[in-house]
Amino acid sequence: MEHAVILAGGRGERFWPLSRRRRPKQLLPIVSDKSMLEMTIERVAPMFPPERMWLVTGQEISDAVKSCRGDIPETNILTEPSSNNTCLAIGLAVVEIAVRDPDATLVVLSADHAIRPQETFLKVLREGVRLAQSEPSLVTIGITPTRPETGYGYVELGAHFATSGGIASYQVDAFREKPDRDTAQEYYFDRRHLWNAGIFVWTAQSLLDALEKHRPGIFTALQSYSKTIGKPEQSKALIEVYATAECISIDNAILEFADNVLVIKADMVWDYVGSWLALQRLMEASADNNLLVGETVTLDSFDMTIYNESDDLVCAYGVSDLVVVRTNGVTMVAHKSRIDEIKVLIEHLQSDSKWESYL
Repeated sequence: MEHAVILAGGRGERFWPLSRRRRPKQLLPIVSDKSMLEMTIERVAPMFPPERMWLVTGQEISDAVKSCRGDIPETNILTEPSSNNTCLAIGLAVVEIAVRDPDATLVVLSADHAIRPQETFLKVLREGVRLAQSEPSLVTIGITPTRPETGYGYVELGAHFATSGGIASYQVDAFREKPDRDTAQEYYFDRRHLWNAGIFVWTAQSLLDALEKHRPGIFTALQSYSKTIGKPEQSKALIEVYATAECISIDNAILEFADNVLVIKADMVWDYVGSWLALQRLMEASADNNLLVGETVTLDSFDMTIYNESDDLVCAYGVSDLVVVRTNGVTMVAHKSRIDEIKVLIEHLQSDSKWESYL
């Protein structure tokens, strides 16, 4: 059977101060009146019934995730004892599902993507499932770039593999890290590079085989853990796995080395809602290119992003290229060119315990 695995951990620090440790961005209604997690669940609901949806999240927000899981069984909420990147999070889901359904096919998604139209997305996923089930392959989704983007990883297209229902898949020549501006420009124009959307499809067995080959330490740890599922020692075994396993992304752990990776070229609107700058692409701006949410007034101000969650008024006069966020006792002002460095500000606040309640 096919299962959806939604990665819903992480702190979403680049959306601070709206995103906090116990209320990170995936639980917030950032681009609609529903949370990012709720939007993700609804997006794949036509393809997966609740009993075949799984959420992987962290301890700090586990209760909050459970409160917005919809009809997904609570037993399908997998809580990581600590943060350990995507390879272990996905591996945990694979072994949990494989114990119940050894022939499972998994579609792995993140809870912080904006995607439309839904029909195209589901069509792409169904083709991914078909490929994963007919070939011993690891399938990833690539997005045709619409701009020279330095904030995303890329997939370099290899030979054409198949076309089915108008959807083309390719062998992968290479995975490319986030490029500099000039390289991103080259990728945009050469049409041989796709954005790496971080959406994957594979059978449980294909992923376990890849782990055994490329990350035997993680594979062995997960296999040992799988033998404890449903037993009293399960919680202790999981803590031990997370305390000792390598912290690495699924891309760096497996996909960059495996020789059976396919990429589907998906022509749809996709965006990683990674920072405040994403709102410029996802929401309607004013004539002065100001993106305004809440009670705001701007005068002689341009290219502003102002997000006001309070009942107070926020005014901007004679300024440009700023992100202003007022929410829950915090007002943050940052230049757009520095917004991706917001973790530096958070680290500074972490150095003094008096700011703890704002993080």
